Amino acid sequence: MSAKEIVQKFYKSDALIDSDVMKDFLHPDVLLDWNSSKGFLQLNYDSLLNLSDDLSKAYVRSKVRVSQIIAENDMISVRYSHFVKTIENPREEMLLAHFMAIWQIKDNKLFRGYQMSQLS
Repeated sequence: MSAKEIVQKFYKSDALIDSDVMKDFLHPDVLLDWNSSKGFLQLNYDSLLNLSDDLSKAYVRSKVRVSQIIAENDMISVRYSHFVKTIENPREEMLLAHFMAIWQIKDNKLFRGYQMSQLS
């Protein structure tokens, strides 16, 4: 599977709200630098799994709509919007945020990430 296919499969999966699925995609030494509207975060394997668990407590469904994806060897750039359905209102899909991420793939896993996000 190519690096681009790995990233596409990751964002099409339920990994963002299912830590068991998330584990399948993460390299044990994963590190994500995230510039968000709340400031800078640096997340490792355990903190990414915890984030997935936290999201699963608030959202019953998660969908990512990728608008651009560019691959160069093991580096993938992806621009996407993240939509969710809340536990309180599972029929209404709402835009959570817009994202731009760059992922490096190592051993067919997400290894090094750089991400920026903006709330909707």
